[in-house]
Amino acid sequence: MEHARVSPAPTGAGPFSYPGAAPEAHDLPLHRDHRHLLGLEGLDREEILALLDAAEAYRARLRAGGMPFEDLRGLTVLLGFFEDSTRTRVSFELAARHLGATVTTLTTAGSAISKGESLFDTVQNIRAMGVDLVVVRHVASGAPYFLAANLDVGVVNAGDGRHEHPTQGLLDMMTLRDAWQGRFEGRRLALVGDIAHSRVARSAIHGLRALGASVTVVGPHTLLPAEIERLGCTLAATVEEAMDGADAVMALRLQRERMDAGLLPSLGEFSRVWGITPERVRLLNRDAVVLHPGPMNRGVEVTPEVADSERSVILQQVENGVALRCAVLARCAAARAARGGRARREVA
Repeated sequence: MEHARVSPAPTGAGPFSYPGAAPEAHDLPLHRDHRHLLGLEGLDREEILALLDAAEAYRARLRAGGMPFEDLRGLTVLLGFFEDSTRTRVSFELAARHLGATVTTLTTAGSAISKGESLFDTVQNIRAMGVDLVVVRHVASGAPYFLAANLDVGVVNAGDGRHEHPTQGLLDMMTLRDAWQGRFEGRRLALVGDIAHSRVARSAIHGLRALGASVTVVGPHTLLPAEIERLGCTLAATVEEAMDGADAVMALRLQRERMDAGLLPSLGEFSRVWGITPERVRLLNRDAVVLHPGPMNRGVEVTPEVADSERSVILQQVENGVALRCAVLARCAAARAARGGRARREVA
């Protein structure tokens, strides 16, 4: 089927427009090329705040309801989830559909990848069908960079191995900006749990440092990466030390396979020593909040009393995720259109 002709987005169309000549793609490192969002490492304060501002605008539009958006009308978004996901995949799908895009989903199960085809060849074939943006989750760290370097499509990292999960980091910062009345400077987040295997932790550290906040990490020694302080965070000896005086705490999901690998004695022991309990929450600053990137093992990383308390902003994180991903997809589409890619179809 032939794709309809589309005209470039006009100056001022949507929150991410590029008046005048846009930089050539080959003049930019991949992490600074706005056709992609591959990670938060290396992004500056202004770039992150621009995304958070746009996400707040989309959140207001989503809450108001009304007519469907036209931001991505005429574009096709491929959700390539080669690792299990529910929340992130559904959030991206809702975001793309809210923006008017055509959405198609590719998973490992039942795909050509499960029959031996490489990731590159699979996405090349999908690209030949007219895909404009690819949202990819993959078990291999660096998979989104590989695709961005080799395919003429916009690429959004939805989580790659132990590397990064940039949209999760951004939605966490959006949630914290609400809780912190817009001020990041001088604030501190405590990250608790499996730091070694957490791409969420890495994105949080990179993003919050860029905005002027600090991060303290704590967890079992078997789940802490070597030289974690090189990322610019502080290591605490106990969860009580990490949470004392913090402005927020984020519990990271504990994957049960860590126990099977002998990295933990039991879930009960983890909960007793590292769990976020009402007693430990009292160590936080008075207006501090509790986050969790999900899915949450209720009663393991966070007690039910804390998860359901007024301090918890876990459901706000989920709501913010859709708006934030709207902002990311819109930015990638606008940058791609500015460099000669397909833009949204204009409405007569």
